[in-house]
Amino acid sequence: MSEGLADIHPKLQGLIPIAKGIAETFGKYCEVAVHDLRNPETSLIYVAGSITNRKKGAPITNVVLENIRKYGHECRDLIGYKNVTKDGRLLKSSTIFTRDSDGKIIGCLCINYDITELLIHKGHIEEFTSFGEEFQTTNESELFASDITEVLDAMINQVINNIGIPVAMMQKEDKIQVVRELDLKGVFMIKGAVDKVAVMLGVSRYTIYNYLEEDRSNRVHNII
Repeated sequence: MSEGLADIHPKLQGLIPIAKGIAETFGKYCEVAVHDLRNPETSLIYVAGSITNRKKGAPITNVVLENIRKYGHECRDLIGYKNVTKDGRLLKSSTIFTRDSDGKIIGCLCINYDITELLIHKGHIEEFTSFGEEFQTTNESELFASDITEVLDAMINQVINNIGIPVAMMQKEDKIQVVRELDLKGVFMIKGAVDKVAVMLGVSRYTIYNYLEEDRSNRVHNII
């Protein structure tokens, strides 16, 4: 067994040669990553290609995190969605989940193909540059970060900006709304998220826990 593979789930080990083969088949414009979703903070265990410039130990992306938070182990594969890198390159991406013998999601194989140059040249096949219908209207791209702090900061700032009220002027209801949106996006699945959100909203960590408990209870009873 190769060095470093002993602690990896056998099903995830099996994805590594597949990832390598896909990346080599499609060349320098293709990147294929294998994630161990049991450790979202450092989920990247293997990457072939360098489209997003990530290394082993990088965190899971916000899009995968949000879908797992929303659908749990029933989460569907995400096929053919649109992504934009930090330097403006356009990607066609797919995320395929892997489950253990109990049907629980333990990891995923993610394909990112840089189609920027394909779009520049009009003669390329239109079908290859199309995106799945369910992703046509979304403006949210995955955050290909080097550490989980960057992902958390971006997700928290995005939600606060969408509320449209400066934190200093927010009432309790506004802050609960921020916590609700972050909860639905899966932010609180990440270690340290409660403390970071508390600092950014200017409240205590215990207040965040109270907001979470209140909002989740309201949603269970269909108050919201």
